[in-house]
Amino acid sequence: MVKLSGAILFAAFGALAHAQTQQELLRDGNGGSTDNVLTYGMGYHQQRYSPLKQINKNTVKRLVPVWSLSLANEVGEQGQPLVYNGVMYVSNVRQTVAIDIATGRQIWATPIEWDPAAARVVCCGLSNRGVALYDGKVFVASIDAHLKALDAKTGKQIWRTKVAEWKEGYSITSAPTVVNGVLITGMTGGEYGVRGFVAGYHPETGSQLWRRYTTAGPGEKGHETWPAGDAYLRGGGSTWITGSYDPDLDLTYWGTSNGGPWAATWRPGDNLWAASVLALRPKTGDIVWHYQWTPAETYDYDGNNENVLADIVVNGVKRKVLMHADRNGFLYVLDRTNGELLAGNPYVTVNWAERIDLATGRPVETEVAKRLRSGEKVELKPRWTGGKNWFPMVFNPNTGLLYLPMKEETAIYQIDKERPAYKPGERYMGVENTTAPRTPGAAWGYYAAVNPLTAKPKWRMPLIEFPMWSGMLTTAGGLVFSGKLTGEFIAIDEDTGKIVWQFQTSSGINAQPITYTHNGRQYVTVLSGLGGGTSAKRETAGKIQPGGSVWTFALLPD
Repeated sequence: MVKLSGAILFAAFGALAHAQTQQELLRDGNGGSTDNVLTYGMGYHQQRYSPLKQINKNTVKRLVPVWSLSLANEVGEQGQPLVYNGVMYVSNVRQTVAIDIATGRQIWATPIEWDPAAARVVCCGLSNRGVALYDGKVFVASIDAHLKALDAKTGKQIWRTKVAEWKEGYSITSAPTVVNGVLITGMTGGEYGVRGFVAGYHPETGSQLWRRYTTAGPGEKGHETWPAGDAYLRGGGSTWITGSYDPDLDLTYWGTSNGGPWAATWRPGDNLWAASVLALRPKTGDIVWHYQWTPAETYDYDGNNENVLADIVVNGVKRKVLMHADRNGFLYVLDRTNGELLAGNPYVTVNWAERIDLATGRPVETEVAKRLRSGEKVELKPRWTGGKNWFPMVFNPNTGLLYLPMKEETAIYQIDKERPAYKPGERYMGVENTTAPRTPGAAWGYYAAVNPLTAKPKWRMPLIEFPMWSGMLTTAGGLVFSGKLTGEFIAIDEDTGKIVWQFQTSSGINAQPITYTHNGRQYVTVLSGLGGGTSAKRETAGKIQPGGSVWTFALLPD
């Protein structure tokens, strides 16, 4: 019999534990334990679909809050909780908190320390969209562009590493993710003339493994799409929404934001890889393919919205697809193996482009766009906040439909006559933009169920009082969950688009609900706490109180 040394046994056990943890991440949202929610998007595919149906159209009338916990935060909650072995992990810009699922009691809370001056370089609200879990650690980022690891049992910091310099306009508001053993983070700063990137780190030590810049530099493919000189160094392309992942293809998909400055007048060319999706190798950061949503992006149409992965039938053939509702107002379906465009259709009112040309993959711009690029002031649809902003849509594989929140707003937009001056850490935009007056009673947007290949709605629910900023959740119980800025947490009948249940939380909801089980009982959790961008604050000022909290719901006994 071969005897193993203690060191070898320890190494073998460590490798086994590591492999089991990775396997749990891979099974999340794919037949894994419904007791856990381990990834941003409730699965690497980011479908945000659950097979749970204990809470359904018939039983939802018995859905009640079972506990709520204050997060002592007044600047907004946009995070998605994660759940593992009966413990929930939530985060905002102030702290990361571990909560006992059974009781709602806090287990530990660890402050997220950052330089208060960094708040001035964070566009559109002080946000934190969540954490990552892996190998006994909780990973979280801060708005001063640091990444750190906490011990999942105690909340004590294990390591902390600087990702970028906040004084140059960088920050991080997204949840990190662990893909194929690599801890990956994006960043923000598209309004500040940063050079965007995605970066991979060693989850054990916090050491950087690779960095993939999203504005192509000298010697890189795509650099020819930038003007001569150093415009690419201030070219934007930030990566502020967590990427999805296909483990079979070993590709992770990250969207990129607007170019810098906003107006392409000052950076002539298509400007790869701004306003695009990149398919990357998680071990190296190498780009396998890309698709650019908005070439020569000049409208602030960030291409960061989630990339939802599914296998659907296209023209009689099952295809591996990536579905993306872009800020620019078009809903795209791509072949995720190679980036081939399969469909691109408007899902809200669009006046900057007539259509997406399936042969070239490029938008066919309208006279409105041409007038804007020539310096005229125009009314632009959709507004720079998009036909849909960061709040995630969902895909139900049973119905084959996407369920998404839509926005209908118009911008008054004009490119500045003079090139903006670049100063590190200051706004670098080069446009004037305001919001066109609204027609009284007109819808701010809709909750909708749409066909991904046509963007045609099965139903649309108009939102009249306020715009929406909450993500969605869909279940096998025939329900779609979301929240309103007025604080109602709602359940929608997936077939009719009618609200069948609602509960008033303590503040506005602009977060992402999840569902899971504990001791055989299905729970639904969402964060409440008004915050986010300027448009949400403008419309709710003096009407809705801030204040962050976690709300968890379950069924009363029959």
